[in-house]
This record gives sequence, structure tokens and C-alpha cells, in this order.
Amino acid sequence: MTEHPEHRHHTIDYVELTATDLERAKRFYAEAFGWAFTDYGPRYAGIRHLDGGAGPEPGGIALGEPAGRGGPLVLLYSADLEQSLAAVSAAGGQVVEGPYPFPGGRRFHFRDPSGNELGVWAEA
Repeated sequence: MTEHPEHRHHTIDYVELTATDLERAKRFYAEAFGWAFTDYGPRYAGIRHLDGGAGPEPGGIALGEPAGRGGPLVLLYSADLEQSLAAVSAAGGQVVEGPYPFPGGRRFHFRDPSGNELGVWAEA
């Protein structure tokens, strides 16, 4: 088996969220986490690397009905959990759990404006 330097066998390679309003979702993630996007038409936007790297996109947002908590839970890392919590709230996200301690750190869960539930964690 040949591995590509941008991709690792059996690791998370791409995360796709759905949104009921694509422009609102892009604004939320840009305000809360500084994400930037590449638009691929009116129904899809790719998430660009924050460091400006030329590697593959780590995910995207598709226009559609969100899976909610029934799908995988995506966790984002934060160097400053309190700042991330404030940014999510200020951008219009709904904190649904935490922050709370767990083995390895602290985290909280939130719903974006389309109802997708994600988590943010930080080391203790």
C-alpha cells in the first residue's frame, strides 16, 4: 500500500458538516474560529487550512439537513478554552454542555446555527 504524504491510512481525513444556510454557517465558523472557505458553487464550501498551507482541505460544509448528534462528534482543539467558548457564543452558537473536565483536559459541546453538534477541548 502506498501512502500519500497528505493522507494517513485509517485516520480522519475529512469532516463534512451540513448547513441549512450555507452563508450563515460560513459566517459562524469564520467568526468563532477564524476559518476561511473555498466556494464550490452555491451548495458547498471547502474549509481551508488555517495556517495557509497548500495541503488538502480538512473538510467542508454542504447545504442540506444536518445530522445533529446522530452522526460523528467532531472535536476541535483550543489553546484557550474560555476564549473559544466566548467566541462560539458571540458568533451565535448554542453551548449545550460544559465546559467540563474529562481525562486529558476540559471541553464543551455546542450547536452551530444549523444544529450540528461539535465539541471543543483543551488540555488541563
